[in-house]
Amino acid sequence: MTNFEEVYFQFFDDVYLYVLSLCHNESLAEEITQETFFKALKSIDKFKGECKMRVWLCQIAKNTYFSYFKKNKYITNEPCEEERIECFVQKLLSSETKLEIHKALHSLEEPYKEVFSLRIFGELSFLHIAEIFGKTENWARVTFYRSKHKLKEALK
Repeated sequence: MTNFEEVYFQFFDDVYLYVLSLCHNESLAEEITQETFFKALKSIDKFKGECKMRVWLCQIAKNTYFSYFKKNKYITNEPCEEERIECFVQKLLSSETKLEIHKALHSLEEPYKEVFSLRIFGELSFLHIAEIFGKTENWARVTFYRSKHKLKEALK
């Protein structure tokens, strides 16, 4: 087995699940994942090892995903991540006072409190949050998702 085959088998599921989380469409996620590995194979000599292979592949996947929609001028009913975050913040601000929100946020345990603050107030990407914690980008996404739900529960 060649090195790239090993990379493919080791990271295919991670890349596929990442793309699926972006597009919420299994067949499209599979197509973009395949295209991601094709692009990675063509440019494997550009991988310098400055980040983890999984991160590099997911970056290619993200760019492939956005290129797909730009090229096909595909309009989706799903709001993008930034729109969902903005909507969440607006709902919080319209339904609660800032003091109540900060009290609820303060009551969250770590790392949920810090991940939420870095994402919303610091406007950091999941990749940057992951780097701060020494974790994966997927970990940052999941932790942020959980922190939103914990905050919603605390505000009820």
